[in-house]
Amino acid sequence: MSRTLKDLLAQGAETATAVSAPGRPALSHGGLRRLIDATLARLNALGLGRNDRVAIVLDNGPEMATCFIACASGVASAPLNPAYRADEFEFYLSDLNAKALIVARGSTSPAVEVAVKLGVPVLDMISDPAQPAGLFTLEPREARAAAASANGGYAQPEDISMVLHTSGTTSRPKIVPLSQGNLAASAVHIARTLQFTAQDCGLNIMPLFHIHGLIAGVLAPLSAGSQVFCTPGFNALKFFGWMDEAKPTWYTAVPTMHQAILGRASKNADVIARHPLRFLRSSSSSIPPQVIRELEDVFKAPLIEAYGMTEATHQMCSNPLPPAVRKPGTVGPAGGPEVAIMAQDGTLLAAGQTGEIVIRGPNVTAGYESNPTANAEAFVGGWFRTGDQGVMDADGYVSITGRLKEIINRGGEKISPREVDEILMDHPAVAQVVCFGMPHPKLGEEVAAVVVLREGHEATERDLQAFVASRAADFKVPKKVLFMAEIPKGATGKLQRIGLAAKLGLG
Repeated sequence: MSRTLKDLLAQGAETATAVSAPGRPALSHGGLRRLIDATLARLNALGLGRNDRVAIVLDNGPEMATCFIACASGVASAPLNPAYRADEFEFYLSDLNAKALIVARGSTSPAVEVAVKLGVPVLDMISDPAQPAGLFTLEPREARAAAASANGGYAQPEDISMVLHTSGTTSRPKIVPLSQGNLAASAVHIARTLQFTAQDCGLNIMPLFHIHGLIAGVLAPLSAGSQVFCTPGFNALKFFGWMDEAKPTWYTAVPTMHQAILGRASKNADVIARHPLRFLRSSSSSIPPQVIRELEDVFKAPLIEAYGMTEATHQMCSNPLPPAVRKPGTVGPAGGPEVAIMAQDGTLLAAGQTGEIVIRGPNVTAGYESNPTANAEAFVGGWFRTGDQGVMDADGYVSITGRLKEIINRGGEKISPREVDEILMDHPAVAQVVCFGMPHPKLGEEVAAVVVLREGHEATERDLQAFVASRAADFKVPKKVLFMAEIPKGATGKLQRIGLAAKLGLG
């Protein structure tokens, strides 16, 4: 099995299309390999080598896809959400110890100002829409003397290839370092599950700062020599036009995207008939079985539900393709790593017994960075604890029955409630606050907060929402703020976020 991206990406035929995009000439697999070579040579000449963290803040599209692949091949890529505010960029760039920041030439992202303040060199990406999709060069915004990196060239299996943050039970997001070997293993697992061939073309609508889009949307299909059609990001109004242009054989999305596509499908039956899909894939949050049925009826293709997380470099379980059995409502059997159900005392449970879903395998991170407490909690006897409660049936299919952690999963975006608590506590009118997840029909969960105001102070729901929005990305802003005389507590007097929505009659 390939353990480096260099080996993995050597599979695609020289002239076969690797990356395409709306209205652009395509980039071949040979062209992609030459782009990776040239990008690594450029980064190495600028003093950036293996394991050096290079943050990437680019909009969705072919250049974001190829920049991630090139960086992950020889430095530690750190894709960041372009929607972050300055405070968030300052935290992430500092916490990562970023050695450089890549942005599009002319970018006015707050990340640029933050990088300058922190002394992080800014590299401008230069691309031309008339050139093949994904082609780019890098130029430093300010000339500075740098010795060539002593750790140049392609990464080895143990080198760190990607660094992402994941929301934890504390307000401080945890750093998840993923090795070259982790990325290669996960790409191989997904490509095997979905039986990718050189004839496949994936229509990518997933954001490319998210493990789902990066690994399932881009790396796995490219590793099988197939094509990825990179859109500028999800847009339900443009989806069927892109489908007509890309002629895809599959796409992967989160449930909210699938539901938006379903809403427009009846008007686009001709497009669906012209380009029959081999399958559709859903991951990052649970999809209702009724929606699965509707999608399968409309697209005349199977919907494959999978289960992933950042610490597993995405895929852990997946329903299989036909003729194997798909079980709607389950996330399928193990899709690469070993998967088991564990009791609270650390013993593994038999089929039909409910416990915590645990995993181990070549795609699983070796541990959080500089966080011994989190690692002691997360790893038990070599197994990684997912924080999800579940049950495995006699055929090995896993059903997720609940969350053991407080993280809010808003349509695939993971939010630490404590991070939002801390922002709200900075508001002069707020005395106490507790944020929690409340049910949402499309997103699965939405952020809610209970607030106790300081005596003699006033604030409205809108005031507090605007305050959070000024300091955090929009998806973290509480949708509902309840004002109460005191914070609801559990029987032991402890704050309990899990189950709070039900207790307060929300949802």
